Amino acid sequence: TPAPPPQAPDATGHLRLPPGAPVQISGAADPAAGPVTVEAAHTAAVAVLLIGPAGAGKTTVARYWADTRRVPTAHISLDDVREWVRSGFADPQSGWNEHSEAQYRLARRTCGFAARNFLANGISCILDDAVFPDRPVVGLGGWKRHVGPGLIPVVLLPGLEVVLERNAERSGNRRLSDEEVARIHGRMAGWYGSGLPIIDNSRQDVATTARLLDEAVARALTSPPSW
Repeated sequence: TPAPPPQAPDATGHLRLPPGAPVQISGAADPAAGPVTVEAAHTAAVAVLLIGPAGAGKTTVARYWADTRRVPTAHISLDDVREWVRSGFADPQSGWNEHSEAQYRLARRTCGFAARNFLANGISCILDDAVFPDRPVVGLGGWKRHVGPGLIPVVLLPGLEVVLERNAERSGNRRLSDEEVARIHGRMAGWYGSGLPIIDNSRQDVATTARLLDEAVARALTSPPSW
């Protein structure tokens, strides 16, 4: 019986990941080297989680930030991944139940795997999600577990009137009622005092907000927040 032909090496450059093992994010500063500059943060290999209520501008800012970095950077939106499910989509707006929670957990795990795979192949990433400070299910623990301990969370929290105005411009299942927007915004205020960096982008354009995000990442690389 002839021997099987040898397998060709993977020409795509894909790196196999250990099952369930987080990738070490190389971007943490050497304490002896002093603070990380904004310039260094702009080129560091990082994974950022942009948190905020509906209408905060998370997706817009995350896309701009990823588009304008000097190193390869991917943007991963949890809402986009959740909506990969077409037939049988459990819309959280119709009520949070075991089905919507299961699909949320699945989407978060999928985003985490994608982030780890990008990082393992030298590509930074920014993820966005409406993470609540008072809800363990939709909390930071799952993100930290799926992406890794080097994940940098940053909160984007403009004023309520700005969030309501932006939400009114949405359509489809991305648009919420004013009452729901106000409720979510009120719960997001719990991030104050959490120790996480918070950016109020009520009066900031996208480019300025992205620069503030770079500054927050630089501070987090110099002195990682406890979370």
